[in-house]
Amino acid sequence: MPPVPSADALAHSGRVAAFIRSEIQRAGGWIGFDRYMEMALYAPALGYYASGTRKFGDAASGGDFVTAPEISPLFAQALANQVAQVLEHCASRVMEFGAGSGVLARDLLDALARRGMHDVRYSIVEVSADLQERQRATLAGRSVSWLAAPPSDFVGVIIANEVLDVMSVQLFVKRGGHVLERGVTIVDDHFVFADAPAGRDLDTAVQSIETEVGALPEGYGSEVGLIARAWIASLPGWLASGVALLIDYGFPRCEYYHPQRLMGTLMCHYRQHAHADPLWLPGLNDITAHVDFTAIADAAQAAGLDVLGYTSQAHFLLNCGLTDILKADHTHVRANEAHRLLSEAEMGELFKVMALGRGIDVPLIGFARGDRTHTL
Repeated sequence: MPPVPSADALAHSGRVAAFIRSEIQRAGGWIGFDRYMEMALYAPALGYYASGTRKFGDAASGGDFVTAPEISPLFAQALANQVAQVLEHCASRVMEFGAGSGVLARDLLDALARRGMHDVRYSIVEVSADLQERQRATLAGRSVSWLAAPPSDFVGVIIANEVLDVMSVQLFVKRGGHVLERGVTIVDDHFVFADAPAGRDLDTAVQSIETEVGALPEGYGSEVGLIARAWIASLPGWLASGVALLIDYGFPRCEYYHPQRLMGTLMCHYRQHAHADPLWLPGLNDITAHVDFTAIADAAQAAGLDVLGYTSQAHFLLNCGLTDILKADHTHVRANEAHRLLSEAEMGELFKVMALGRGIDVPLIGFARGDRTHTL
């Protein structure tokens, strides 16, 4: 059973719903799901990531979900080995997008400092004022700056951990041989899904998918992340030289749009309760979609970036020395945490790591074994 929201939470969701409802009415009674998702997550002072509700953490702490950095500092300690390798070949700068609670930045800076890298300039690009406040508390006393937008001449390492999955996606469904866009309308004062003819960009994107994976069956529905592709295409405008590490759950295109995955990957989280109804309690739910890493690689290469590696989180962390880090923990208290990070039944296989680069020709240690770039 899903958890019961408090009266305050219900009131907040009601305000978010009213905001979205007014937008639908202004748009003539229908909006694309991508617009709905954008407002539900990011509407100023209302959306999930723009309000003061607790998001990260386990059930006991009142969080909706737990990310790898919060499961264990082992994640950041292993990641630090990859970051350090890149920083040996370029400026000592790290820029993190969507830094969540700030735990990854804290643990990564501590791990780099233990390697003698005390002069790393760490910047965070965060669109949520609420999360930025929490990050400042977590990182108090450390040399970190917050940016409203990425610089145009960045040299170093860019980190985006679970960022692409919360970028708005367009939903589509195949009907009668045509591509329809799934959007949101209002019936009896409730949000419901409704389909409309797909616009040119979405139709072209689905045709491209079908060229690679074959014709999708009647009634097949999924999502396309055009915003994520655009974000990747903009990376060369920021990254003068260095590596961008993208860590998220997803698949190569042939797995993502498998005919048996009939209704896509859209998923929501509310107080550790996972469900697939993004129209329920808008503003209280995290809304995510898996990442089409083939699309990300294509967008990167089209923009002039190199795909330097793609593998599972388990392979990446092991390549970066997690086993040795774990052995050094003589208390053995981290063993269960390592299992969650590495196990195929937990995060080890579902989460992937992709490295995009510019001006870097050294093989990255995180992809020394188990590189799956050939599957994209």
